[in-house]
Amino acid sequence: MTVRAVHPPDETFALHATGRAFEEVRDIVEVPSSRQEIPDLFVAADQLQRLSALIADVSDEVLFRVATDTAEPDPGPVILAYTSALVPAGRAMEALTASAEQLGFLRRFAHVLPGAPELEEGREAAFLVVQDRLETARVELGDAAQGLYGAAARLGGAPPRSVAALSRSARITDATAFTSPAHRSTPPARLAYTPAPRHGR
Repeated sequence: MTVRAVHPPDETFALHATGRAFEEVRDIVEVPSSRQEIPDLFVAADQLQRLSALIADVSDEVLFRVATDTAEPDPGPVILAYTSALVPAGRAMEALTASAEQLGFLRRFAHVLPGAPELEEGREAAFLVVQDRLETARVELGDAAQGLYGAAARLGGAPPRSVAALSRSARITDATAFTSPAHRSTPPARLAYTPAPRHGR
């Protein structure tokens, strides 16, 4: 007979609260449908700042549990839940930084007079990169949240009512959230104005 480790309710609550925090960041990431809806760099920088702070918080959760490692209950499942969440969080950060780079390009050439076909093509390519990267960020942030919710359910059963209500109200409705990981891991095709790598082989 296998004895299941019992984790205190506050661990389950913390996992759900962290999952909700990822969903809150996802909710402020909006994918533009046209170039007129592209977010400005202030919005992009705010998104990066929020996600950076959340990743730091998750890292702190790991550090705390590793430093206070105890045999009962086994902290391994909780630590694994947080470290697993860092993977999609890191991919979301990469996507947001790539989007911010393209927004910087668009801002740099926003007031250049029209008439140069190459520049117009570059603007359109940058917009498509922004669209793609913001969609990716939303999916990855949703994955981080759902992973934490699942880990909490495995650890302690039903979540506290207040957090469970928040989780249900913020479920992912975008169909792209259910794209297979193998498909999402494939990098998008490089567009005309996607900067080349800075380091040669």
